[in-house]
Formats: sequence, structure tokens, C-alpha cells
Amino acid sequence: MQATAYTYDPATRSGQVLLDDGTPVPYDTAAFDAGGLLLLRPGQRVRIETEGEGDALRITLVTLQTL
Repeated sequence: MQATAYTYDPATRSGQVLLDDGTPVPYDTAAFDAGGLLLLRPGQRVRIETEGEGDALRITLVTLQTL
């Protein structure tokens, strides 16, 4: 799934992405670290992996979108 980086806190390595429908979804340190990223800037397109759905939707991986 693709999303757009919305917020990023370098101190905690966590933040939020915006799904293509505009829904903000938080990601935690573990999801950020799983992608091997060093930082994330708002507006960057990212690839995310999730589990669950609805209110239980959880991001398990955040990485940069590459072609």
C-alpha cells in the first residue's frame, strides 16, 4: 500500500502517514526501524505494510516508495 509521509519525530522515530483517501494513520518506532530509513520528510511517498483493519489498522513497515 502507498501513502504520503505526514509527520515524523526524529527523537522517537515515529509519526503519521496519510492514506490516499486523506486518513492519517500513525506508525511506531518498530515500523520505522523495520524499513531501514534514517529520516522521513513530510510529503515523501512511502510504501507501508499493515495488519488489521478499521480502528485496529496498524502499520508494521514504512519504507520509501521506489519504482
